[in-house]
Amino acid sequence: MALAWEDKEVSFDVPYSEMRLKLGEKVIDKLDNIEDTKGNAGDRGRVIITNLRILWHCINSPRVNLSIGFNCIISINTKIVNSRISGTTQALHLLTISDGTRYEFVFTNLHQGNMRLFTSVVGVHKAYVTSKFYRELKLRAAVVHNKKLKILPQEQVVSNMHGVWNLSSTQGSLGTFIVTNVRFVWFADINEGFNISLPYLQLESILIKDLKFGRTLVIKSTKRSGSFILGFKVDPEEKLTILYKELTSLHTVFLNNPIYGVEYKWSNNKADVEQSREILEDLETIEDPKNEIGNTLAAYLADEGHKKDRLPVYCKELGLAVEAIKEGYTLKKLWEVIPSN
Repeated sequence: MALAWEDKEVSFDVPYSEMRLKLGEKVIDKLDNIEDTKGNAGDRGRVIITNLRILWHCINSPRVNLSIGFNCIISINTKIVNSRISGTTQALHLLTISDGTRYEFVFTNLHQGNMRLFTSVVGVHKAYVTSKFYRELKLRAAVVHNKKLKILPQEQVVSNMHGVWNLSSTQGSLGTFIVTNVRFVWFADINEGFNISLPYLQLESILIKDLKFGRTLVIKSTKRSGSFILGFKVDPEEKLTILYKELTSLHTVFLNNPIYGVEYKWSNNKADVEQSREILEDLETIEDPKNEIGNTLAAYLADEGHKKDRLPVYCKELGLAVEAIKEGYTLKKLWEVIPSN
């Protein structure tokens, strides 16, 4: 399973293959009659809120769409805007950052007075932020209290093995190794604050190697989580083999059915949820490769918080000195009202 990018990127006009829900991703809410006021004013669209991101697509032209990962969101507010369809009204305002670039989005619910869009986005984003132990490697975190693991809502402890040496230091540290259905946790016996929590989502490989310490369990985390290499010594060797097989099996099961830990319940109606899971089935016409549909992202750029302007350069087309154009843009595209593509 490829690592989830959906919660960590802001993407524009993506093909259908990237709009489809990935393994473990599920729809939490959907709302029709939502206008993307900043980039597609006057067009009716649909917002789909999943446990990883916010999707918006134009009803008349589904290839015009947005994918906003929850990890990219800096702030969520309401804002008074002038919608082409609804006039002056209150809208949802998102400030985001992706690959070092700030974008802002304004979504207007064309059913005036309905705050469900704001409530759902805020609720799911809060659930995302408070469930990072499911998705991120943590060192020296508050995962253990009085030698007991703080169990997450969807977590189940599979095994608890004492007498496991962590070989990250020259002398090693003796501690306890806990295996669950979403991660493994190790903590030192003399100091439970010296610990590591590694979710299977960030686990790249599990091996048994012959090192100077003897047969050792070697675990490597993904590049996104820092490419940590962890070594654990378990005696006798039979226990090492059992731990290796257990971790390998649970990792495989997890990749086939990942748990991201984001839970938010809006409706008790199961029929609504089932219908929501099929909402992308009518979008199979979206087959445009990324970046083919003009320079649409220019409309979403947010310049808030930048420290200083870029240095001026001479522009041959204008015959003037202008502020250097941001990487990835051209003067022609910045002046386009309707993308040439």
